[in-house]
Amino acid sequence: MAATDTTRPPEVLHLSLILGGALRDTEGARLGRVDDVIVRLEESGYPPITGFLVNVAGRRSYLPAERVARVERRAVILRKAKLDLRPFSRRPEEVLLKHDVLDHQLINVDGARLVRANEVELARLEGWWRVVGVDTGPRGGLRRLLPKRIGGRIATGNFLDWASVEPFAGETPAVRLRVLHPRLARLHPAQIADLVEAASHDEGQEIIEAVGADAELEADVFEELDAQHQIEFVAQRSDEQVAALLSRMAPDDAADLVAELPAERREVVTEGLAPAQRRKVRALLGYDPAEAGGLMSPDFVSVYRHATVAEALDRVRRSALPDENLATVYVMDAKRRYAGALQLAALLRAAPEATVVDLDVAGVPPLLPGADFEEVARLMADYNLTAAPVLDREERMIGVVTVDDVLEVLLPKGWRRRFGLLGED
Repeated sequence: MAATDTTRPPEVLHLSLILGGALRDTEGARLGRVDDVIVRLEESGYPPITGFLVNVAGRRSYLPAERVARVERRAVILRKAKLDLRPFSRRPEEVLLKHDVLDHQLINVDGARLVRANEVELARLEGWWRVVGVDTGPRGGLRRLLPKRIGGRIATGNFLDWASVEPFAGETPAVRLRVLHPRLARLHPAQIADLVEAASHDEGQEIIEAVGADAELEADVFEELDAQHQIEFVAQRSDEQVAALLSRMAPDDAADLVAELPAERREVVTEGLAPAQRRKVRALLGYDPAEAGGLMSPDFVSVYRHATVAEALDRVRRSALPDENLATVYVMDAKRRYAGALQLAALLRAAPEATVVDLDVAGVPPLLPGADFEEVARLMADYNLTAAPVLDREERMIGVVTVDDVLEVLLPKGWRRRFGLLGED
């Protein structure tokens, strides 16, 4: 027996050349029409065709893949002459390629953007047909608009490997929770938020539900959403559910979201927070959102000026704050008054037994809570700050304004999409 040629490329078919094609028996007689192709999503790899949705004598039925001998251009050939059709009922992990994928938006996970499936590519792998990719370029759509004898000659355009995309499957919630979340979890929360904002409400809801499998990731994504989408996706949640979400968000982001809630919900939701988070949120809500007090975060690391470098670094290590909040360590005197700031790099370079007061503590000018945005931005630009301290009237630190808070105000709404960081391929 001759060895199998493993170097020959697999046979490829376009979905559009199967849809509307004939369902034929073993003798070639036409029995009906192919209306859709059904695949089963898997954790990895290329999903196999598990069946076909066919129309025979005006009745739509399910044809299992094991009853099919061949799939050809414009035809599906039965394995046996006897036609045994079953009523179609979608199983949890099944996707209909025409109904759910073709002409729909997909998530290009690798590119962190939404794309449109203008064509679906199928290839015969491991003895059967599988989905291997999608054509997101205009050629795929043109191929389908033209008569099949002409459109079939047009080459594929922007081909995306199926391994890099995920479909929205609104009618199959088990799919989006089991398959979508692990792949989205590889993206940065800001990228996921951009996907949500670019998607329709139902598509965005799928993404939110998928990341909801990881409560911390969900909170990170909500921190990155604009106010309109935050309210859109908490509107149907109970007060207890909203409070649980807010409890995992940074206090300044949580306060911003509370401020956007309908007036009748704000106090109830705030009451549902843990005491420490509730105090922070209420304090932030008392400031004008356009001033330093409303822009600041109450989370920062500070040490007394007589602490050793080793003690200061230990404080940083034990902190549960995000990494970006730990780049600067603030120094206070015995009366807890602000005395300056130290970059984390300076602490790492210093001898562990050295005292913080003996280091070159930067005298970064502080802000008062009432400082307007222009003053905040000018101070951070003049002193090249990534975070600016905010003091009360007793010169005690109550928060920091970070550079990302300033950029969010400065940059126009939707700037990522306008500058091509999100959009269709």
